[in-house]
Amino acid sequence: MIKKIAVLGLGKVGSLVATLLSSKYDVIGVDQAKSDENFPFEQTTGDVSDESFMRDFLKDKDAVVSCLPFFLNIKVAEIAVDLGVHYFDLTEDVPTLHAIQKMADKSNSVLAPQCGLAPGFIGIMGAGLYKQFSEVRSVKLRVGALPLHPMGQLGYSFTWSAEGVINEYINDAEVIHNGERKMLASLDDVESININGRQYEAFLTSGGLGTMCETLENKVDTLNYKTIRYPGHRDGMKLLLYDLLLKNDRKLAKDILNNALPIVDEDIVLVYAAVEGKIDGKLCRKEFSESYRRITLDNKDWRAISWTTACSISAVVDLVSEGKLKNKGFIKQEEIPFDLFMESHYGSMYETYKDPK
Repeated sequence: MIKKIAVLGLGKVGSLVATLLSSKYDVIGVDQAKSDENFPFEQTTGDVSDESFMRDFLKDKDAVVSCLPFFLNIKVAEIAVDLGVHYFDLTEDVPTLHAIQKMADKSNSVLAPQCGLAPGFIGIMGAGLYKQFSEVRSVKLRVGALPLHPMGQLGYSFTWSAEGVINEYINDAEVIHNGERKMLASLDDVESININGRQYEAFLTSGGLGTMCETLENKVDTLNYKTIRYPGHRDGMKLLLYDLLLKNDRKLAKDILNNALPIVDEDIVLVYAAVEGKIDGKLCRKEFSESYRRITLDNKDWRAISWTTACSISAVVDLVSEGKLKNKGFIKQEEIPFDLFMESHYGSMYETYKDPK
């Protein structure tokens, strides 16, 4: 049973994670500066990169939920393992994932990275589809977090970390192609996709599959994850990162994009998956397609990307606490039963707040 939870990073997503979890748990959030907002959880300030501070802060906690930039997560996970504290995060960074996965053998607590939207919810949902098949030939997962009303060629707004977006655009994407597990260049393999009557583009980006290539190796012909954007976005980012070589200066790229693309209040999250294979000897396709917009909780508005991400990680924390998932070692997102996830206290919000068709 988890009782006391530390939430690290109280930005767009972390503050909502702490808010949601505080309805069931004793939550304390930490950030560099204390927010003036009246949140329903205790707040403190501190330097999460200071190991002595973190060890003292986590020593009496049952779980830690990291909503920090990906490059801070490995050290937090190491401390959590040493202290026997359950660890959860939102990272999409593949090297961070692998480093945390290697800690699992010596861990007496749960290590559950990549519990956000993608990776996270998309993997849980995709696994829920392919587990219906006796034989699977392809798994295609697509997610987009977009401004509802796009402007300019990029048609984008940073509703979450600019560092994370740049990282997933530059790092190679892991896929299974023609039955072989391999790495392909992100921003490539562009396709046109129509969702709810509107045209989008989708292209490879890194990290969205989490551990699924490892899980489905030698079991499927095709497995890939693509990010959904408005048409023209990929070409603009290719120009910026590769033709202008800003891939070699990620800080400058982040500063330029943050200055050019202001945050918007009205956003939309698109989630699509298609699995093909055989059920009872018959070839068929199972699909999932939903969209989500901003919602109001306790008189406060939350962007779609914030609440869909926060609900996912909160649901996994809750399932561990209730003993419905294992209580130590590494948890792959695709191991989490989709029905169990959607019936959970926080996971049920995906059904409650989905866009009406």
